Amino acid sequence: MNIVEVSVFIVYLASLLGVGAWFFFKDKNCGEKGYFLGGRQMGPWVTALSAGASDMSARVLMGLPTSVYALGLGPMWIAVGLALGYTLSWVYQAPRLRSFSIVANDAITIPEYLTHRFLSKSRALQIVCAMVFLIAYTIYSASSIKACGTLFNTVTGLEANFAMYLAAFIIIAITFLGGFRAVCWTDFLQALLIFGAMLIAPLFAYAFVDASKAAAIPAEFWDPVSNWKDIVSGLGWGLGYFGMPHIIVRFMSLDKQSNMKKSTVIAVSWTTSVVVFAGVIGVVGRMFLGFDETINSNSLVFITMVRTIFPALLSGLLLSAVLAASMSTADSQLLAAASSFASDVYKPIIRNNKASDNEMLWVGRIVVMAISIISVFIAASPNSGSIMSLVANAWGVFGAAFGPAIMLSLFWKRFNYMGALVGIVVGAVVDIYWFTNLAHLGIYEIIPGFFASLVAAVIATLCSPAPSKEVEELFDKAVNFED
Repeated sequence: MNIVEVSVFIVYLASLLGVGAWFFFKDKNCGEKGYFLGGRQMGPWVTALSAGASDMSARVLMGLPTSVYALGLGPMWIAVGLALGYTLSWVYQAPRLRSFSIVANDAITIPEYLTHRFLSKSRALQIVCAMVFLIAYTIYSASSIKACGTLFNTVTGLEANFAMYLAAFIIIAITFLGGFRAVCWTDFLQALLIFGAMLIAPLFAYAFVDASKAAAIPAEFWDPVSNWKDIVSGLGWGLGYFGMPHIIVRFMSLDKQSNMKKSTVIAVSWTTSVVVFAGVIGVVGRMFLGFDETINSNSLVFITMVRTIFPALLSGLLLSAVLAASMSTADSQLLAAASSFASDVYKPIIRNNKASDNEMLWVGRIVVMAISIISVFIAASPNSGSIMSLVANAWGVFGAAFGPAIMLSLFWKRFNYMGALVGIVVGAVVDIYWFTNLAHLGIYEIIPGFFASLVAAVIATLCSPAPSKEVEELFDKAVNFED
């Protein structure tokens, strides 16, 4: 244990908890919309950087760099896919999703938006979406909690499982107390820290590279196109952005439509830089550290690099960026899952739309705690897999299930409720089936899942009645929406 590093961690974590407590007292009467969507009052900088921070998770400082460190430039196609998908999502999806969600009865969750978009009284879509949310977000949150536990264990020497329990407690506290505004503001601050750490660490490490270790790297490490499946699967990661609820809900929270372009430039610039830096960390880490199976198996490239180079005060600050990447995603995931259950299942079905705002807040907080507890058990399991594999599983389900339905709802006037419902179910089922039975083919499951969902949604739409005149008018109003 390094006392200086631990002290930096404590100050950092106390600051995050302070933000959560501030918003707890400041927004204690904010209501359901305020707790789950920040009252649609988030500025362009906070919207953009919180979206980026909630996206990157532990994969950006632990998962992806370690994949590049161990396998070479092949995994960099994941970075290319992420950069392309994120850019397309902000340019084409973000403006319409914000305006459509407002016109669709001021929807505050993705399932609620899809239901109101078609003026449907059926709750089937909301229930299906909420169930997918709960399952996928539990797995996704487990990856973030596992990463936090690994970091706590490495820095403090705490027993690994106890370290995860401590990390989960802090994540729960931030989300439980402050809701969406606290999550966005902590994510905004953490995005700045992540960016700085990812820029500084590889630059300094490269200056200390041992020429003998660099020369020992096999030639195939430097080949980015050795396997076409790596290219296809890597690019397929970009499809996930179109259906990732905890990211795209940020589009809905932006204060003004006129701020969308500014927010887009900030968001795309930040994320593109970060995914490139993630690859650079992996390459420089291999040159600087050589190959070590312990580093590979525990996703410790960035952590080992930082602790080797920098004095404790600076290393503690830079390692806090790993914590930032993990926690900024986990709190966003927990809030998205809680908001979906509370708004799409509890309020309309269990309480028949009679729940008060205060009741909804506490239901959301209870769900946050429940998901966190299950996630901790998954993360603590020795069979849970790597951080990157947990992220990939949840990412694939979300992208395949929701991506096609959301995009068609924004750009196809003929699209209807049945098409959305069928597309979501087919996407989730195909993605899970491919992962459990056909993963040996080497193609990331999001790709067959996404396109199966797209085809099923189109066929179901064309085989069912066209939307009503009122639904078509809603579409036109959303397309021409102005604040």
